Amino acid sequence: MSYTYSNSTLAFNRAQQRIPGGVNSPVRAFKSVGGTPIFMKAGKGTYLTDIDDQSYIDLINSWGPMILGHSHPQVVEAVRKQALQLFSSGTPSELESEMAEQIHAMVPTAELIRLVNSGTEACMSAIRLARGYTGRHKFIKFAGNYHGHADCFLVKAGSGLATFDIEKVPGVTPGVGQDTLIAQYNNLDQVKELVALHPDEIAAIILEPIAGNMGCIPPTSGFLEGLRSVCDEHGIVLIFDEVMTGFRVSAGGAQELYGVEADLCTYGKIIGGGMPIGAFAGKRKIMEHIAPLGSVYQAGTLSGNPLAVTAGRETLRILQENPAFYDQLDQNGQQLKTDLLAIFSEKGMPVSINQVGSMISVHFTEHSVNHYDDSAVCNHDMFKEYFHHMLASGIYLPPSSYESWFFNIQLGDQEIDHILHSTKMFKS
Repeated sequence: MSYTYSNSTLAFNRAQQRIPGGVNSPVRAFKSVGGTPIFMKAGKGTYLTDIDDQSYIDLINSWGPMILGHSHPQVVEAVRKQALQLFSSGTPSELESEMAEQIHAMVPTAELIRLVNSGTEACMSAIRLARGYTGRHKFIKFAGNYHGHADCFLVKAGSGLATFDIEKVPGVTPGVGQDTLIAQYNNLDQVKELVALHPDEIAAIILEPIAGNMGCIPPTSGFLEGLRSVCDEHGIVLIFDEVMTGFRVSAGGAQELYGVEADLCTYGKIIGGGMPIGAFAGKRKIMEHIAPLGSVYQAGTLSGNPLAVTAGRETLRILQENPAFYDQLDQNGQQLKTDLLAIFSEKGMPVSINQVGSMISVHFTEHSVNHYDDSAVCNHDMFKEYFHHMLASGIYLPPSSYESWFFNIQLGDQEIDHILHSTKMFKS
């Protein structure tokens, strides 16, 4: 099939007249890979359809939320019923309590849960809470980890900034950066050095327990356990940013998968079933410092929006009732990894492929990829060629080599075979 993008080109030209760069999130702009962004109009199962009526196997899945597939009939019906009853009210609803109870049932460490409107808001609020709880100002994050676009996080922030080669973000004051300490992901020794250099000053350590913003990079053996020990020893709040991994890599997220408990965790994506939502949660003794119980202020007019909560609750319910989904997702991920490695090996193309469950990424490099510096020196030009080859074959990859791929439970043998066959046809 020969793919054409004439309507997307027209739509992009129109969008640029009133939308900065023609997009409402930078990585959508295709700046990293070149070409015109594709405008989608429909999604069903594991496929997206663009405004030129061309279909694609979706390996983004709205950057993670669509774990059940697009337009899942049970989720759609639940939202339809709720839309007929209440869109928004700015008052409490029982839906919020039901969502909180559901999250706690799946993640026991989430003793209290505050719903917000995005992953960025969740992470921003978690850091504020950790500072308020400890009375300290500094925190440690990891180069290449992305926790949203709040000022304090835009230091070595991974995918979005790396894609656009942005080292310093105008508008973020030097004072903000002074309280943000940077360590190399999977490097426990650097964390210990920072803690020693700033005794009794560090409120929190925040990380993606499985990085997804420098490609998919899992934690090395002992890394998460080591962070837990450091935090326990020094009274530091350990925050897992599970916006991507929450309810995706297992029913209990990365905490369950690796058996390491965080003090606070942040969520988004899957808990909204594709609608805008976020949450931060954790141990009761910390969460009780949030207003109105405590004096750490956080608020949101549309927090706990009935439609978003309904979509998320139904998604979580289906995942709870079908634990075998996670085994199937992991089996598909392992198959993709094994077969893609074999294909690239036959071609003599050096690659490193990281995969955890339904998160996977191909790094064009001879070396393993364990942190941001490893990812930064990969062959990004080769990825650009691969991206456009796969796009022309009807496969939609993230338009950046710094982003993890995500697939959903609807991805079947036919789609996997097409991904593998298209990769076999790839010529650099």
